[in-house]
Amino acid sequence: MGNSDEMAGVPRAEPERHSKRRLLRAGDVEIHVARYAGYCYGVKRALRITEEALATAVGSVASLGPIIHNPGVVAQLEERGVKVVDGADEATSGTLIVRTHGVPPEVVEGAFARDLNLVDATCPFVVVAQRRAASLREAGYAVVVLGERDHPEVVGLEGFAGDGAVVVEDADGLPLAELRGKRIGVVVQTTQTRAHLAGVAAALAPVARELLVFNTICDATEKRQGAAGELAAEVDVVVVVGGRNSANTARLAQLCCALQSRTYLIESAAELDPAWFAGARRIGVTAGASTPDEEIEATVAALQAICAG
Repeated sequence: MGNSDEMAGVPRAEPERHSKRRLLRAGDVEIHVARYAGYCYGVKRALRITEEALATAVGSVASLGPIIHNPGVVAQLEERGVKVVDGADEATSGTLIVRTHGVPPEVVEGAFARDLNLVDATCPFVVVAQRRAASLREAGYAVVVLGERDHPEVVGLEGFAGDGAVVVEDADGLPLAELRGKRIGVVVQTTQTRAHLAGVAAALAPVARELLVFNTICDATEKRQGAAGELAAEVDVVVVVGGRNSANTARLAQLCCALQSRTYLIESAAELDPAWFAGARRIGVTAGASTPDEEIEATVAALQAICAG
């Protein structure tokens, strides 16, 4: 028999490059880089697909929303000719790339209707969540989507879940009276936390006639969150590197801040303030799944310069 995840349609990501925490020194200050930080499999795959599209496309190339939530990377791609559009109707011809976060099915149908060359860079883990949402709808469940309402991944999931799907950011948002006595199915934004999922499941269990929960939090998210938590519990200051519009980066910052109040979210090393590190002897660095290695390394180098000075 094959791997159970593969049989269930769950993608197997490439092994993570970093599995040990890195330790660097600047004078008597230690700088610790989280065991898991930076690009995940889905982001690497999306950028590879985009590179291939740039190399082979005839005509213009556009992405349906930012390919990934990292302003620096998106700006570089724009300089090379990848225009960001908000809807398929803004691309009149050429190649249109679907972002890592995915889109509702009707958006894809609209792109095909416009005779565009559609290239799908949706993260495979997001695709699994989309399929789960669709299967729940088809089976007659009342679908609950756990995630940030306006996030593009959640908008896409809601499209697959169909009319009547309930989107909540945590257990407090659940319309329990409306859901009481129903067959309820749950899917989760891939960058959510287990704690949020556990809270929603616990709140739904007493009111549901039947409860089916798909834990669609991706493996890379769980690894980064676990490593960030370990780090934050042991250092004096935490620096989280990544786009402020990135859900998984924001989640890392929230988790770290709960354990270490001196947590700072930056998009680039230029934002570092030496005052943040006064009296610190152990500094932790982590990064969102859409943060390139060069931004992490630039941050570490800048911290070494600050601490050595």
